[in-house]
Amino acid sequence: MKTPISGLYKNPVKFRMPTAENLVPIRLDIEIEGQRYKDAFTWNPSDPDSEVVVFAKRTVKDLKLPPAFVTQIAQSIQSQLVEFRSYEGQDMYAGEKIVPIKLDLRVNHTLVKDQFLWDLNNFESDPEEFAKIFCKDMDIEDPEVGPAIAFAIREQLYEIAIQSVVSARESRMSKKGRRGAEYTPISKGGAVAVDLVKLFGPKSSVVRKRKEWDVYEPIVDLLSNEEVDALEAKEERNFR
Repeated sequence: MKTPISGLYKNPVKFRMPTAENLVPIRLDIEIEGQRYKDAFTWNPSDPDSEVVVFAKRTVKDLKLPPAFVTQIAQSIQSQLVEFRSYEGQDMYAGEKIVPIKLDLRVNHTLVKDQFLWDLNNFESDPEEFAKIFCKDMDIEDPEVGPAIAFAIREQLYEIAIQSVVSARESRMSKKGRRGAEYTPISKGGAVAVDLVKLFGPKSSVVRKRKEWDVYEPIVDLLSNEEVDALEAKEERNFR
């Protein structure tokens, strides 16, 4: 029987991505022999580990990268999968039912900035579908923007899910260690809320006031070739 969403909010559940598909956000940034490979994608943690090496070999072949990239790509993906799996089976509190998600990204010539609310307890949510609708509504034509938006959402939800595991762990330790002291469960004043303030700034709030809605209207801008070149040069300097 399906667990009601309200029940998920009140009680801890086993760790997983708070989305319909339990996918791990993987980010790669590798440089070998003067060549750099950057990519961001999702991976099904249930897939056999042998698929990691197959993916790495295919990527190196398709992009004509030096053979040394195979090991580095495979190791980077594997280490991120190991970290994700280390949380599996552990309790997590959903924490704040509604959390802010912030977008600030550039894909080719398209710059996207936005901030909106996401229901952390909706385990049927679909970042890819949200991104598809967002691009359609904002008349974004670049097909690479949608996947980048979906990935940015998943990456932030993953961080919040990890925080939820930590909160659940601290909750258990507090209950075991207390001696007559009152224990305050995770709420708007709990650890997850504090971390969100650090992430999104003190002016953000979990429940946005109606008068502030227009402040967070999405911004989509098309950059010129000169602006893109300047940004890429700056990013390269920062990487070095």
